[in-house]
Amino acid sequence: MSSSPSAMMTTMRSTSSLIATTNLNSRSNVITKTNKVGAASSSVGHDGAKRGDRFVQKSFNTDDEKSNARITTSSSQQKRLTSQQLALFAAHYHHHAASSLNNKRRGQKTNSTKGKSDANVVTFAAASSSGNSALVNGKGANAKNLGYSVLAGLLLWICPAPAGVTAQAWHLFAVFVATIVGIITQPLPLGAVAMIGLGVSMTTGLLPFSAAFSAFASEIPWLIAIAFFLARGFIKTGLGNRIAYYIVSLFGASTLGLTYSLVFSEALLAPAIPSLAARAGGIFLPLAKALCVACGSDPANKTEKKMGSYVMTTVFQTSTITSGMFITAMAANPLSVNLAAAVTGITITWGQWALAASVPGLICLILAPLVLYVLYPPEVKDSPEAPAKAKEELAKLGPMSGDEKIMSFALGLTVLLWVFGASVGVGSVAAALNGLTILLVSGVISWKECLAEGPAWDTLTWFAALIAMASYLQKYGLIPWFADSVVKVVSGMGLAWQPAFLVVVLLYFYSHYLFASGAAHIGAMYTAFLSVLIACGAPPLVSAIILGIFSNIMGCTTHYGIGSAPPFFGAGYVPLGTWWKIGFGMSIMYITIFLGVGFPWFKIIGLM
Repeated sequence: MSSSPSAMMTTMRSTSSLIATTNLNSRSNVITKTNKVGAASSSVGHDGAKRGDRFVQKSFNTDDEKSNARITTSSSQQKRLTSQQLALFAAHYHHHAASSLNNKRRGQKTNSTKGKSDANVVTFAAASSSGNSALVNGKGANAKNLGYSVLAGLLLWICPAPAGVTAQAWHLFAVFVATIVGIITQPLPLGAVAMIGLGVSMTTGLLPFSAAFSAFASEIPWLIAIAFFLARGFIKTGLGNRIAYYIVSLFGASTLGLTYSLVFSEALLAPAIPSLAARAGGIFLPLAKALCVACGSDPANKTEKKMGSYVMTTVFQTSTITSGMFITAMAANPLSVNLAAAVTGITITWGQWALAASVPGLICLILAPLVLYVLYPPEVKDSPEAPAKAKEELAKLGPMSGDEKIMSFALGLTVLLWVFGASVGVGSVAAALNGLTILLVSGVISWKECLAEGPAWDTLTWFAALIAMASYLQKYGLIPWFADSVVKVVSGMGLAWQPAFLVVVLLYFYSHYLFASGAAHIGAMYTAFLSVLIACGAPPLVSAIILGIFSNIMGCTTHYGIGSAPPFFGAGYVPLGTWWKIGFGMSIMYITIFLGVGFPWFKIIGLM
């Protein structure tokens, strides 16, 4: 193949016109060393992609169906793909075309992959550079945003450490804050910002290598990454679209109806699956994404606001509610129960927790989609023709393909192990790896596709980095110092238990901005804050349950605070600033409901 830009443009146009206008830069010759696709392979790949993409491209709400299958740019707003993105695109195009040619030689249908390979590459290329002009143009970091991050860290670094806090703990806190500011302003991709934070921590002697990378041995980041891989198979095989069309056929007359169906489906599974990351990332993220794509809402096509932004935000927000409604809905909830028993001598039962959370929790689940429907409305609200069209698409899909059946078995086994695996010693990550193994061995997805799942590796990197830094803030004594300071201040105010309760709960809730793990927050602060509530005269059982419930709901505030946040944020439907603003706004509603409705309810059921 020629190494000229025009030849490369010809090759890229052969993949179902996924890129309408791409301005290649002078470094595009990097990909010519990777992509050696012949004319015959190109033709076969093109034909297979044309046949396979039809149901993804289908939009229920627009006449311009083709616009949903490609990235279009005006002449004044052309996007430049970096050489790395083009190389990735070329490698995947080569894999897709070669697979299609081999399938044709074996007499197999080439549309079994549903045309997703090329679409996913373009999706990743677009997502990895969205919202950052420096990245699009290949010029490195955004200097202004990087400056904000550095300035925040330096200001804290040069300030003297408070009494009772070591210089090591204070300086690590400065690096942590700088990293958080960088993650918010995004001078570079999130993973890159986190790696720089770890680099500074090690260079300054704050963390040794073993400490800086300790969280990469933690289950949650890996579980989230594997969930991305399972989601790829879920969508690639077409199983996600089949299920999505079925849901649309039942509830698709309105975006609100679709969203409620996802919210309460997740709530029904919550008591049975104790890993929120597995439940949200492994089951409902791929389902919600397939549903949005099937309805023509995809960040790759700049149509995320059509319905996907609203759906993803709502399903994430309500997942923090459901995880707090049952002891078995989040892995760290039993830790709250154990700590409460140590402080109060009372063991909270599953029934007490669930009954206490039931009324305020259900109110939140009902109101959250309605409130977000006003605050962050979808562009498409009603589509009365959608159910009929979904049934037509289901008929076109025909019976389940072999890959879909394998995907169904793998996902079913994974969910089964998530529910019952703990009783036989199989953890959440091991369960997910069993499902991934089936997909890899059967060829439903390839390891190259897993390696190309950029958001998975990016999320693994930045989430593990934050967990490591936050855990060492605890070990170095900063978090205990903060908790003790709060206890002393509140105890010395001489407040009645009701206002003291409000102050302590708010401090406990919003201090979660410092944590990348609910379990870490509970371990660091639950005992101290529960003790001060009891010392102020608050009812012990109610105090213990409220802090336990809020240990879940407080994850709604950030994109790293709870296990469901990284996968939903990583889908690319919601900008980071919007995510944080909505999280803070919704947190006020949740606190108001659980305290305003909760306390009268607790009296009715005899908890106080």
